[in-house]
Amino acid sequence: MAPSKPATKTALIVHPDMTSVSSLQNAFVQNGITAIVARDLPTALLAITQHYFDVAVVSSRISEEGDGWSLGGVIRLVFPKSFVLMIAPGTDLLTLKNAINHGVDEVLEKASTPEQIVSTALHSGAIAGKRPSTPKERIQ
Repeated sequence: MAPSKPATKTALIVHPDMTSVSSLQNAFVQNGITAIVARDLPTALLAITQHYFDVAVVSSRISEEGDGWSLGGVIRLVFPKSFVLMIAPGTDLLTLKNAINHGVDEVLEKASTPEQIVSTALHSGAIAGKRPSTPKERIQ
C-alpha cells in the first residue's frame, strides 16, 4: 500500500552516480520540491514504501543495464498519478519501446542538465495535480 500524499511535492531520484544525485537534489530543492535520493534498488524500493512521490527521476542503469526500467514500472504501479522520468544513454527505438512498456512518461538523454530535468518535471501534469490515473481518463 502506497503512503498517503503529503501537502508538499516530493521527488524520488534514483541514480548510481553521487554527483548526478546531488545535482538533481539541489535543482529540485531550489524549485521547492522535496527530494529523496537512492543510489541502488533496495534503497529505492524502501523509499517507495515510506513516501508518496509526485515525480520520479530514474536512471535506466542503476546497478546493471536496464534495471531502471523495471523500477520505473513499479513506481508507475504504486503511484499511478506520478510523473516518471527516465534518464537513458540515448533515445533510440528500443529505449522508447521500453518507456512505453514500463509506463514511463518521459525519457531524457544522459547529457541533460539537472535544470532541464527539473523543468520537464515541473511542467508535468503530476506537479500541477491534473494527471489522470487510468488509461481511460488519459484518452478522454
